[in-house]
This record gives sequence, structure tokens and C-alpha cells, in this order.
Amino acid sequence: MSAKAPRSKASKPELKPLDEHLAALLNPGLARDARPGSGFAETPQAGYDPEDVENVDPKLAEKLGLPVAGSPRASEPEPLHPGNRKRDVGLSREDILKAAPKRVRQGNVLRDEDDDDQVRRNGLTGATATVDSLKQLLELGDPNLREKKPWAPHRPPRPEKSEGGISFDLVSQFEPRGDQPTAIAELVEGVQRHERDQVLLGVTGSGKTFTMAQVIARTNRPALILAPNKTLAAQLYGEFKSFFPNNAVEYFVSYYDYYQPEAYVPRTDTYIEKESSINEQIDRMRHAATRALLERDDVIIVASVSCIYGIGSVETYTAMTFGIKVGERLDQRQLLADLTALQYKRGLGDFSRGTFRVRGDVVEIFPAHYEDRAWRISLFGDEVESIQEFDPLTGQKSAELEFVKIYANSHYVTPKPTLQQAVKSIKEELKIRLDELYRMGRLLEAQRLEQRTLFDIEMLEATGSCAGIENYSRYLTGRKPGEPPPTLFEYLPDNALVFTDESHVTVPQIGGMYRGDFRRKATLAEYGFRLPSCMDNRPLRFEEWEAMRPQTVHVSATPGNWEMERTGGVFVEQVIRPTGLIDPQIDVRPARAQVDDLLGEVREVAAKGYRTLVTVLTKRMAEDLTEYLHENGVRVRYMHSDIDTIERIEIIRDLRLGAFDVLVGINLLREGLDIPECGLVAILDADKEGFLRSETSLIQTIGRAARNVDGKVVLYADQITGSMERAIAETNRRREKQQRWNEENGITPESVKRNIGDILESVYERDHVRVDAGPAKEGALVGHNMKATLADLEKRMREAAANLEFETAARLRDEIKRLQATELVLAADPMATQSEVDEKTGGYAGPKKYGRAGNLPPTDGKRGRGAGTAGDDRFADGPRFHDDTPTDLPPTRARKPTLDEMGPHNLGGGTGRPLGAEAAARSKAGRPGTRAFRGKKG
Repeated sequence: MSAKAPRSKASKPELKPLDEHLAALLNPGLARDARPGSGFAETPQAGYDPEDVENVDPKLAEKLGLPVAGSPRASEPEPLHPGNRKRDVGLSREDILKAAPKRVRQGNVLRDEDDDDQVRRNGLTGATATVDSLKQLLELGDPNLREKKPWAPHRPPRPEKSEGGISFDLVSQFEPRGDQPTAIAELVEGVQRHERDQVLLGVTGSGKTFTMAQVIARTNRPALILAPNKTLAAQLYGEFKSFFPNNAVEYFVSYYDYYQPEAYVPRTDTYIEKESSINEQIDRMRHAATRALLERDDVIIVASVSCIYGIGSVETYTAMTFGIKVGERLDQRQLLADLTALQYKRGLGDFSRGTFRVRGDVVEIFPAHYEDRAWRISLFGDEVESIQEFDPLTGQKSAELEFVKIYANSHYVTPKPTLQQAVKSIKEELKIRLDELYRMGRLLEAQRLEQRTLFDIEMLEATGSCAGIENYSRYLTGRKPGEPPPTLFEYLPDNALVFTDESHVTVPQIGGMYRGDFRRKATLAEYGFRLPSCMDNRPLRFEEWEAMRPQTVHVSATPGNWEMERTGGVFVEQVIRPTGLIDPQIDVRPARAQVDDLLGEVREVAAKGYRTLVTVLTKRMAEDLTEYLHENGVRVRYMHSDIDTIERIEIIRDLRLGAFDVLVGINLLREGLDIPECGLVAILDADKEGFLRSETSLIQTIGRAARNVDGKVVLYADQITGSMERAIAETNRRREKQQRWNEENGITPESVKRNIGDILESVYERDHVRVDAGPAKEGALVGHNMKATLADLEKRMREAAANLEFETAARLRDEIKRLQATELVLAADPMATQSEVDEKTGGYAGPKKYGRAGNLPPTDGKRGRGAGTAGDDRFADGPRFHDDTPTDLPPTRARKPTLDEMGPHNLGGGTGRPLGAEAAARSKAGRPGTRAFRGKKG
């Protein structure tokens, strides 16, 4: 039987592109010029001049309108080319457009005689001119940004805050330990000295999040926490929410669960339409974040790097708000018109966020920033009689209000005069661009651009919005060409603090966002899919972010060169883990027999009940290593580089549960990943200098074994490189300092093992993402293999069945079956993708800690009815695994009643009704205003 061929892209033969020049143009990284300052050095596509065509069927050539060699027509003088605009005087515009396909087949189209000499000399017309223009854009950048003076940050005036003056209140039973007190004091002192940049060198597990919370509380200044991805941002949001329950902790990430940007691939003539799925919970949280920045002083915003993308301007967003006060005179029709202008929708049945409904003189509004509260405006004639806050589900009143301020239902809301002016400017740019395209003979692009833009203009005039309205942000916000778009940084107050978590990843992301976005937009603009002004709908350039950001603290275990240069090499250190966990021992071994040595180490670690992480350099090597370990009886899996965050979480969960013992990867096993069950990290070919074996990469990968007291790291190398030497020296320095602190405080490895469950739940272990273990108890997996995990789940299943908790028992039974099926699937094919595994096993059906898309904040362990973090999605996939079901209820109002709520005393009357204070506990079912009320029976 022949060996099974690997499935990755690495095993496929490289296909030569149809046009190597255009391929080099669209992939400049493959054709970089070694000369400094020479740009991307793309090769322009050669021009095509239609000559006499040989060896072609004369009838086919006649239909195509091509001259054929030897034919009488070929010897005739060339007729007037229909692309010369001076010779098109007798043709109508419709005739020119009809001739466009023919002209494209013919190749290039002649240009006007008065065009510039350079273009006429190069003969760049038609499609070739498009490619040349795109080349100029990519080499020289946005023409609006060339030779510009240094840009000054835009600081728009902000309205007076209605809820200002509140101080931060840090709630925690923990006190700073280890080197936290020193780090907190130094950071606070630096903020008070107005140092613009500081670096906190903090290892994972040292309580970096707690340190940031202490700095915010002691300085009493609003803060923005920047995270490199949504999942880490969700984890940080949950922790800051627990630290500051009485303050405004908000969440601002991209509201797309799925996003496919608009793009065009010229080589294959493929247009990819924008496709997205918006998460309504995150959209609400974004509105709550911007509102909190404008209304409160005690604000903490946890955001991903997507906050450097454009949103509505502060001036427009604040102008499109209005307040309602009890006793003021207000015309109801005007109120409804104002709500419609703010993009609120009127409805009767479904009363959801961003809608309003009218019942006589009562107007009920569901604000855009609330999830479970709405406002009821009662009018007496044209006077506001009362304002009530109520539960939109039950209708029960919760508060009487004197004043409310209503914010828009969209960050892109635009006043009518501004919209009219924007439409006028869009039409002017369209006319200029069409004239340019017609003059260059690019008729196909001109027709495409005119159709798309006119449709958008009609939608703007009719509805005030259109698909892709963000591409006209230059005119909607009143910015000049080349100016940065309004972003969340314009909403930040001047005294705010910025914390860049995992700064060695976050800061480079900020620098790379603009370049990738510009390349995509430049292609769309040059091929007539968008107006050139769409390039002003962009993220901030790094220089603009640098000018706009307030005082910043860069937090990382491996700070980058840029951060260290900003601080002159000075940093605040926090490397002691108060929990007693220390950095692992490092062993360097020869790389000549690395695979066989790794096999022995893997078997030894698996026998102890631990897991192994292996990093290699290439996909081919990862596949070959996975196949080799599998053939030798090791339960192994390869983490593909093209999997998304959701599948990655599922794979790591199965690794923690013991469905397999070894995970092979390339660059996916680094920061933000916490696997307490990992007992060995093996780095193959550690002496191959480069990005994957740099000092930062090595330190981050070594840190994955620091979650286990028995963890160790093996570096396979034939020589000690500079990166290895620095990484080993830094790890040993930290390890010595951590061991010295453990000895002073009487912490031993045995005590760490014994208290591992409490350690993993401590405040110091909450500054990173740990994939939840599903129904398994946290801390019980360390040192357990698959057999022990299944035995524990089966024991709990039988206990739940004995206690008549059949739903819990059924869920545990399904999880046992899934793990057993997963083990069988991977035993047959370790290269299977997660989607293939889920198809055969049914997939993990339990609640997901970070929601379906890995972008929602987790909830706390114990919550009662109606509680829960905003945007909670843990119970979206079914009830939660928990032993004590009645005390850990999902945050929904539709739930199973507890024993205290059931009985004859809750029937609404009769002799069984309790007296006195006990009457307050009876059910409200059957009362008007509740869902259970059905009205009187006729």
C-alpha cells in the first residue's frame, strides 16, 4: 500500500503564473529590489499593440474585427480608431460604450493627441495604463500623502460630560506580591512625570493585568488597553470588569464575526464582493464604549488593533444626539422624526436594540448602547410628563429618570445637510475621474465606475446610507484628501493612558495595517470599482498613531526594538510569579539525531500524563514529523497554519483533555497560549537564525512550558547562535530570581502541584488566554492522560444520574463519546483538519468560553438570574456544564425555576400563600406586563 500523500500546500507543485510581470506587480515581496529606497520594484506589464494576426481563421478574425495578414483589408490604410476621442465626435456616448468590449479584444486604445508626452512615448493606454497607474501607486504610495507637511493630531471639542467626576474603585481581595509593588510604584511615578513611553517587562503569570489595574486606579485616569487579537481582548475585558465592577469598563473590537473585504484580482479578472456577518452584541458594546468616553471620566476601553480603523467623527456623533428632560415641551412628531434621523427603526412587534415604538402618547425607545434596559417617554399633549426605565422583556419599571440623552444607532450617522454636500462632492469627483478614464481609453473601467457610483448616490439620497458607505468617508466627515480618518483615538480624552499588551506583536500590527489596506484599495480604484477617494477610508498610518496616542505603557515579556528605543533601553521588570511557578529548565542537544531523541522524550512525557509541543520550520517538515511519530505509536496531531481561531481553540481543548499527546506546529505555539498540561516544549533546528528562531520567538516559545512545575524545554542545535545565547541567558536570569523568591517564601514544587487548581484560578494567572477544558474541572487535567480524564468524566456522569440530574449526565455522556471518537479519528489520520474531525465526531457541543467566534468576553463562575457580562454567548450553544446546576444559571430570563420558587405558595392565591416578608419571593407570573400573562378568557 502506497504512502498517503500529504495534503498541505507545500506538497503541491508550484504553478507558473499566467503573466509573471503582473504576478510580480501584485506580489511585490517576490520582486524586491536590493537597492535602498527603490520602492517595491514591480515590473510593468508590457504594452500590447495589435499587429496583423497570422494563422487565424479568416471568418473568426472578421467577427472579432482583427486584420489578417495577406487580406485586402490588412493592406488598406488604418481607419480611424474608435478610441480616439477627437475622432469620436460623430459617435454618441452609448455607441462608445457598446464598442468597449470590441476595443478590449483589440487591445490598446489610442489616446488624445494632446495627452502628456511621457504617456504617448510609452504608449500606455487601455489596460496597460491601468497597470502602470497601479504600479505608480504601489511604488510611490498615496498621491494625497506625498510631500505633505507633518500632520497635526485632530482634537475636536467634546461636549460636557453628564456623568463625570467618578473615581476608579478597584475591587480585589488580592494584594500586590512579588515584584508587583515595585513595578506599580515605578509606573505610577513615570506617569506623574509625564513620560510618554514606559516598558513593563512582565512574564505570563506574574499578574500583569493586576498591575495595569493598580496603575489605572492610583493615577485615576481613563485608559485604553490594546490587545493583539479579539480572544485576548475578550479575556482582558473580563478581568478588568471584575476589577472595576463600579466603573465603565467597555469592549471595542471589530463587530464582524466573519469579514471578507471587497477586492479585485486583475490576473484572473476576479471581483470579490464584500461579505460580512455582524455581531449585534459587539456592535452594542462599541456604542457603549464611545458613549462612555463622551459622558464619563472613569472609563477603561479594552480594544483590539482594529480601533485604528475609521468610525464616525466626534463632531458628527455628538451633533446627532439630543436630550429629553421631564417638563420640557416636545412635539411628538418631531421626536419621531429625530429618532428616524438617528437611524432608529420604528416597529410594533419585535422591540429590539435600535428600535422605537409608539402607543398613543407613549414613546418607547430601546437605546443603541443598552442590552436589557429601555426608556418609556410619556407625553401629556406636547409636554414630557415622565421618563421611565423598564425591562423590555417583562415591561417592569426599574427607575424614574429626570433626563436622558439619546445617541445615534450608528457611528456613521450623517446630518442631512452634510449628506447633501457629500453627494455633491461625490458627483464632482466622479465627473473628473470619468473624464480621466475616457481620455485614457479605459472605457470598461469608466462604465463600471459610473454604474456603481450612481447607484450608491441614489441610495444615499433615498435612504441616507448605502452598501460600502465607508468608502465615501472623506466627504461624510469633511476631511481633506490624505488626512487620517476619525478613529477611537479622537474620542480619547487628553489625559488618557494607553497600554499595549503583548507590544512586540501589537505595535508591528499597527504599522502593517495601513500598507495592506492601501494595496487592496489601490487596485479597486484603478480598475474602476471605487472612486480614488476610497483610499482615505483607511486605518491610521503608524506615524499618525504615534502622533495621536497619549502616554503609553508597553507591556510584554519580550519588548520589541521600537519600544526599547523609545525608552532608551529603560524598562520596569516584573518576572516573579507569586504562585510559585518558574521558568523551565533548558537543555541543548545536537540536531543530528533530533527526531529519534524527540521520540524518546515524547514517550517519557506522555507516560507522566503531560503533553508535548513541538515547533519546526516548514510545513513539509511538520507533516513528515507527524507521520513519523504516528507510525511509531505516538498520538500526535499537526496544527495547520491556515486554520482560524475557532478551530485552533478546539484543537487545544482536545490536547488539554488528552485526545492526543503531541501537537506539532510552526508559529502557532507562542504568545497568548496557556496549556497547564504541557510538560515539554521541543524546538527543532533551533540554530537556524531567522524570524522563527529569533530571540523573541525563542523566549515566547520557551514560556509555554512555564505553566507546569515539571516543564522543560529542549533546543536541538549543532551550534549556539546569538539568539539562542541571549534567550537562554534571559530565561536563566528570570529562573534564578523566581527560585530565590520561592525559597524566601517557603514555596516548593510539591506545594505548587498540590495547589495547582487554586493557582490556575488566582488573579496572577488571568493575563492570558486559557482554552476552557469543557466539562472537565480546571486543574484536574494536570498529570492526567486520556484514560484518567475519561474515568473522571464517567464518575461524574454516574453521580449526576444518581442525583436525577439527567441533562447533566447526558451532556457528560456525549462528551465522553466525542473524546473517544476523536481519538479514533486521529489514530487513523493525524493530518485530518478540524472540520473533518468535527464531521465524524459531531464536534464539541458544550458552551464556548469566548463565544462562537472567539471574540466575546467570558463570564464569571457564579452568576444569578439576569446577571452576566454584556455580550455573553457561553450559553448560546446549550446549557452549561456544571455540577451545581441551580446555583449557576445561564444569564437568560427563560430558565428552570429553583426549588424555592416552586410550590403551592406560587399559584397566585389560595391558602398556601405566605404572609409577611415571604410574600416577596412569590412568582410574578400571571400579572399584567409579564410574558406569562395571557389576559382574561372570554
